Amino acid sequence: MASKRYEAVLFDLFDTLVRFDRTRLPVVEIDGRSVHSTVGRLHDVLRGWAPHVTVEALYGALSESWREAERRRAIDHREVAAPERFAHLFRCLEMDPDACPSGLVTEMLETHRGELARAAEFPAHHRPLLEDLRRRYRLAVVSNFDYTPTAVGILREAGVAELFETIVVSDAVGWRKPAPTIFQETLSRMGLEARDALFVGDRADIDVAGALAVGMDVAWINPASEPLPADLTAPTYELRDLDDLRAILVDPADPASAGRPHASKE
Repeated sequence: MASKRYEAVLFDLFDTLVRFDRTRLPVVEIDGRSVHSTVGRLHDVLRGWAPHVTVEALYGALSESWREAERRRAIDHREVAAPERFAHLFRCLEMDPDACPSGLVTEMLETHRGELARAAEFPAHHRPLLEDLRRRYRLAVVSNFDYTPTAVGILREAGVAELFETIVVSDAVGWRKPAPTIFQETLSRMGLEARDALFVGDRADIDVAGALAVGMDVAWINPASEPLPADLTAPTYELRDLDDLRAILVDPADPASAGRPHASKE
């Protein structure tokens, strides 16, 4: 299969480069049921400052802060960064976030970050792929996430952060995919035009739609062979696994390739 020549490959993070496994989060008892959540660790931090707050109340506030952040993000794809989300959490607990000691806010954020990072799994076969790609292309990460240190820390822990020229996270940009700004910011940092880069992601509505809208080719990671939503433009390529990129970018002449143009483009 012949392949277009790209200068760079840009990757989504979660469920593309790494997999998030909620069962790796600590287990805590909430109202008689076991849940996987960071809330137990967060409560360990908070009770030193606010001993009257129960773990159940904190769980409710954490859940409500997430729902509110998702509601606001859905309006226009503006990011709600983690400090802003945690400010809402404090308000849900009838605590004034502006009156909270800065050390409390920082410790809560870092505790949450650490637990989320431990729940991220980096598949072993992704590293050799990235190393092979790095010898041929410039690499970057473009991620929807509300706290840059978590995203960067996950890649550092996996030992691959140095392979990426830039790591662009939505909390630093202020906009989430599929908004064009986060893609354009990444391309600008790299001094590239959209036609020079291939974007790789797992979400048709976010990664495929967003990257195509700014003029990038897209490889859609679709392991379960889900149908493309009828209202979306087909991606340039459809893959079952990230390693299928080899057939497009490393050895495009390999006839055994699973990486192929999307059916609607054949």
